[in-house]
Amino acid sequence: MTDILCIGSVLWDVIGRCPDPMKHGFDRAGHIRRHPGGVAYNIAKALSNLNLSPALITSLGQDTEGDELIQSCDRDGMRTDLIYRNPHARTDVYMAIEDVNGVVAAIADAHSLEQAGSQILRPLCDGTIGSAQAPFSGLAVLDGNLTETLLHQISAMPEFSDCDLRVIPASPGKAKRLNCFLFSGNAALYVNRIEAEIICNARFPSSIDAANALIELGAARAIVTDGPDPVADALQDGETLSAAVQQVSTLAQVTGAGDVFVAAHIHAEMNGHSRADALLAGAQAAADHVAGK
Repeated sequence: MTDILCIGSVLWDVIGRCPDPMKHGFDRAGHIRRHPGGVAYNIAKALSNLNLSPALITSLGQDTEGDELIQSCDRDGMRTDLIYRNPHARTDVYMAIEDVNGVVAAIADAHSLEQAGSQILRPLCDGTIGSAQAPFSGLAVLDGNLTETLLHQISAMPEFSDCDLRVIPASPGKAKRLNCFLFSGNAALYVNRIEAEIICNARFPSSIDAANALIELGAARAIVTDGPDPVADALQDGETLSAAVQQVSTLAQVTGAGDVFVAAHIHAEMNGHSRADALLAGAQAAADHVAGK
């Protein structure tokens, strides 16, 4: 059984970490680790940790790295049989060097989604889990690593007309890709305040102002985070809600907090919680993640 679709980037993260500051041209002792990553994977993993059964829709190469990634996702409780395996592409890899101050440099060898295009959507079109005549009616999360062309196509596809669509930009640089969902009618946008400012081409003093501005632009729903400041949830023809974020004294892991927020918020709503309680659940989960709990 599939509770939710996670559509977007799934890849290998290769991270080299050094406990000391690094200088250009110097080598340092440290540790290198490889683990599954990508926005769609991260959200699916967080949902799986909350006892949901997410299915991944993405593109992987028909290579050893892709096989190993499938096996890892299977162990993590994700459905992988809907993944498109591209015989002409390699499985994506993100490589980063980090020191005590954060990321020093990074390279993303990630081209599979661009090469696969709409082929990753076949299960939603050929009757496997949906079609134009009988659209998928569950909840689906899209990440902004999908190409702008494909996101625009999805926003108008009848195969997505009945689903509860949640859209995440993946990074501020990809926020504009979400513009096509401003008038789709069934998409909730999960963005931070900076991403909202990019979409709206304006500055906002708070998440509430940012969420309301997205609604005025045409978004059906906008959930806006703002780091340690309150998070907001705005609806067309509905009340705008806000929730305080628990303050964290020690920042153990900031990366991934947004994905954890999305997963916890979705989980709460799928379990019948009110908008206000779901917002609190997302904020609490993100704070716990940042604190390393």
